[in-house]
Amino acid sequence: MDRNPSPPSSDSEEEEVAAGDSIGNTVYSKHWLIGVLEKLIEYTSKLNNEEEQMELDEEMENDICKVWDMSMDKDVALFLQEFKAPDIFMVFLAKSKCPRLTEICVGILGNMACCQDTCLSISKDENLGQIVLHRLCDSDSPTLLETSRLLLTCLCQSEVANIWVERIKQSPSVYNCFCFIMSSSTNVDLLVKVGEVVDKLFDLDEELMINWIKKDSCPSAEQPTDDSPDDVPDFKILPCLLEAAKQVCSDNSEGLEVYMHILQLLTTVDEGIQTIVKSSDRGKETWSLLYNLFCNELCQPDDPPIIVQEQKTLLASILSVLTAIFASQTNQDYVNMGRNLALIDSVIRVLQNMDECEKRSVDSSKKSQTEECEKLEIVEEDFHLKILKDICCELLSNMLQELTVENILEGLKQGHINEQKCSCAFQNLLPFYSSSVESFLEVLHGADQTLAGNLSKSFPSLKLEA
Repeated sequence: MDRNPSPPSSDSEEEEVAAGDSIGNTVYSKHWLIGVLEKLIEYTSKLNNEEEQMELDEEMENDICKVWDMSMDKDVALFLQEFKAPDIFMVFLAKSKCPRLTEICVGILGNMACCQDTCLSISKDENLGQIVLHRLCDSDSPTLLETSRLLLTCLCQSEVANIWVERIKQSPSVYNCFCFIMSSSTNVDLLVKVGEVVDKLFDLDEELMINWIKKDSCPSAEQPTDDSPDDVPDFKILPCLLEAAKQVCSDNSEGLEVYMHILQLLTTVDEGIQTIVKSSDRGKETWSLLYNLFCNELCQPDDPPIIVQEQKTLLASILSVLTAIFASQTNQDYVNMGRNLALIDSVIRVLQNMDECEKRSVDSSKKSQTEECEKLEIVEEDFHLKILKDICCELLSNMLQELTVENILEGLKQGHINEQKCSCAFQNLLPFYSSSVESFLEVLHGADQTLAGNLSKSFPSLKLEA
């Protein structure tokens, strides 16, 4: 089906909603909804002796899909809660033989969880909570998508988030289920939603994040062997995250932003940085993916300067991870500046675009103070843009200090380094990174005395030893 059927109303049904039969302030009929739930109870009772997967008949699917749509309404959600609908769904989900009905039931719970009161009730039900987590082991992508949506909805509500975090901590299978999905699924919508759940979990609980990171460090002898078909695969969180990021990068910019933010969260703890750089292959794979995204996909030369506004959080996450890797792995060949001159060029381009946006906003404000004042404030006070600029400057400062005369000569030859780009870099780095700029200028003097001299004149505060 392309879409769920429209919910019933007093105008569309053969029997109009009788006085006192409407659910809250809606036009939905209590009698009709109770009838559907009773049919679901009868349907569920048939599951006991069914071994094979069941198909959902068209009439039942239409009715339950109407309930799915209706459940977004707070009054309907509360009525479903009052009628013990989650208990009905729980019985069915525990014995599910019908993927489509499973998807719909979890979807209804997800809608109900958007209402604070029903979310609290659903979250406190330990049995239902365990059954929901068990559905992450499902092989049906639509069901996995709705289950992930339900989890994310609950995790986003502060009153119940901790309940789910603790429940997930006590359920080791959740880690394996998420890793399996991220490493093997080609369903971009599912990957994005799972990524959002993992991102939220890591943001809410650093201990959980560290525990999942540490699973990367478990000796292989402690992992299950391949002797039994019931063995759990030896999943590692970082390779799974990278695989999912590769899958979504070309199809979903919001999904890519989610996975880049997860990688950024990993670098906020020592265990996370180590899981990236402890293996040369892993470090190289992570660096290569992020380097290619930043230098070849985002904020390209023919993009308008305002592109940094659209990509600011994604750019900041990518650069933050690159900065952490660069600082930890300066002795690794894959971060050698001779191979990464384009990265300097790209970082400077981001800074140039931010400078141009600020300049245009100032120019516009002079023409029309009343109309452009808010635009100027957005650019000058945008917290995320400031973060991006700070990260750009930190990485650029670190890279400039690593350049040799040979690197600079090659950069000049390839066009990654010139007077205009150096001027932009200096303007943004000074005065906080003056030692880095002076160090670079000294090396530049050995590669191109004219360029070094011109820059020294433009920035007289710098000290350059002849």
